[in-house]
Amino acid sequence: MRAITRTLAGLSDTLNRLALWGALLGLGVMVVAVMYQVVARYAFATPPAWTEEVARHAMIWAGMLGATAAFKSDSDPTLFPGMRQLDGGLGLMLAAIRGAGVLLFIAPVLYFSLFGPHMNPLRGYIMRSLDKTTEVTGVSMLFVTSAIPLVFTVILIHLLADFSARISMSGAK
Repeated sequence: MRAITRTLAGLSDTLNRLALWGALLGLGVMVVAVMYQVVARYAFATPPAWTEEVARHAMIWAGMLGATAAFKSDSDPTLFPGMRQLDGGLGLMLAAIRGAGVLLFIAPVLYFSLFGPHMNPLRGYIMRSLDKTTEVTGVSMLFVTSAIPLVFTVILIHLLADFSARISMSGAK
């Protein structure tokens, strides 16, 4: 069990670092795109349309990746603030309640991201966006829509790592 806990903790930590860097990159791209649009609008009177689209997609990625980091650091809105500081049975029980709530939200999102009616993967959210492109830049919508299942998978890994660590700690005492 300890090997699984260490593996999940390492994976969770690595994904958290990547998410934080991705969120920072998204914020940077968003700021540069908006600044370029402002300069182009007021200095040259010809704002390019692509800046709005790039800023919007960067905002989606930054927000979604930031949400995973907030979840991992226990900075997200929760019914049980400070739950990570609780050890023993109460902490494990609150973690289980939180985990059940997260799973109730994540499971259908991941399911419908991958599958459509009658478990048809071609009708899932991801596959339906495969042949669509953005209006201005022509980028595949897969780039934008893949943020949702990716982020929820990362949150699920964070949840499993936290719960595994709690079980491992409660068993060690």
